[in-house]
Amino acid sequence: MNIQLYPAKDRGKANFGWLDANFSFSFGSYYNPDKVQFGMLRVLNDDTIAAGAGFGTHPHDNMEIITIPLEGGLKHRDSMGNEGTISFGEVQVMSAGTGIEHSEMNASRSEQAKTLQLWVFPEKQDVAPRYDQKSFDIRTKVNSFTTVVTPHDKNDGNALWVYQQTYFNMGVFETGANAQYRTNIAGNGLYIFLIEGEIELAGNILKQRDAAGITNTADININIVAPSKILIVEVPMQH
Repeated sequence: MNIQLYPAKDRGKANFGWLDANFSFSFGSYYNPDKVQFGMLRVLNDDTIAAGAGFGTHPHDNMEIITIPLEGGLKHRDSMGNEGTISFGEVQVMSAGTGIEHSEMNASRSEQAKTLQLWVFPEKQDVAPRYDQKSFDIRTKVNSFTTVVTPHDKNDGNALWVYQQTYFNMGVFETGANAQYRTNIAGNGLYIFLIEGEIELAGNILKQRDAAGITNTADININIVAPSKILIVEVPMQH
């Protein structure tokens, strides 16, 4: 097993007043040649959006975009006519494909919102754009992972899907619990992002917003040191 640690304090940062952003990988004006992507995972942005603010209408193409609210609500609107608000426990996917425009706004006029947005390179180019969102019982399924995103050709209807051989899993864990994860596809890497809490992974302690990239293993074992919320992104390491 190979493991690389990504401390939260080493992420790229940008603060525009209405947006306080942390970049796990190179994004916008932040460029780090050692942090361009993890396999097919290209972007993991940790955003705090001020009340009443957000991202105005902007375009995307040929990218699988996954949005995970952490606090507050995020209002989505796109050029396909989709509109909705999502909060923690809900996940949104968008296959940008041949091109789509959308906006993402804080749904509250009085409270800030916190959200994760992740981009995954697609395995198919120029697909028809699509959007979907789904609610999951993450809060109530304590001490276990919930699969929230699967590959398009392996979806059983219980999770969202994207055009890549990637799996997204989230879980809420209590102190003293043990979390285990086994890769679905041999050769895929695992990007562990600790949303909050404290965990022990292969002898390493991770705290809030720390991450670890793991390759060359079929399974991992995580000891929960303090109440934690964990996101695991399983992705191919190459096309």
